[in-house]
Amino acid sequence: MTIALVAHDSKKELLAQFCTAYRHIFKEHILISTAATGRAVAAAARLDVQQFLPGAHGGDEQIVAHIACDEVDMLLFFRDPINARPSEPNEMNLLRICDVHNIPVATNIATAEVLIHGLEHGDLAWRAILNP
Repeated sequence: MTIALVAHDSKKELLAQFCTAYRHIFKEHILISTAATGRAVAAAARLDVQQFLPGAHGGDEQIVAHIACDEVDMLLFFRDPINARPSEPNEMNLLRICDVHNIPVATNIATAEVLIHGLEHGDLAWRAILNP
């Protein structure tokens, strides 16, 4: 499965720690990300992450394009609903395209943990059936 990783600046460290904690699961999947988030995750968790442009330069739009082309199976978007800056990824575009394409999304660590455990137990195998 391909997992997209996106985080607002104040949540990048939390996402990197999350990926470190679940490294044994993430290492079995393809990871894509915006530039700074990908660097943080790759460095902290020692995972291979395909990094796109920085979010402010179109990286989140690149993620949206991959979702629209059915090339993403899950989005972990750790967002800061209170202190997000205008230059950070636009959650409305990401969330809307995930809804259009039935992509499981986590916007916080609690939901991400549920999705990762589901992935580990095979509960998201239906994605592979829909997109072989």
